[in-house]
Amino acid sequence: QVQLVESGGGLVQSGGSLTLSCAGSGVINANSWMRWHRQAPGKERELVATIKWSGHNTFYADSTKGRFTISRDALKNTGYLQMSSLKPEDTAVYYCNLEGGGSQAWGQGTRVTVSS
Repeated sequence: QVQLVESGGGLVQSGGSLTLSCAGSGVINANSWMRWHRQAPGKERELVATIKWSGHNTFYADSTKGRFTISRDALKNTGYLQMSSLKPEDTAVYYCNLEGGGSQAWGQGTRVTVSS
């Protein structure tokens, strides 16, 4: 069972950038999918971006397209979410999720706060 640990959250001003990391323990199958979700206070969890661990497929929510970039470094077993042009509405707890081989894992979340 892969375990995930997110890092990189923090406080940033509107228009700023942050890069979140999601480090996985164990072997990650190339056919797995890593997703970043976020949950803002009082709102439902929202899918932000998805990448196939092989690296050939990426998808983004309309709200993040053009501002966020999902990537992964298979040698480091780590996924990334580069966020730029951040807006106050991007404030949320961000979670990474890995799904594949009939199992899935979630990280503990990392908080991102964007001040106006």
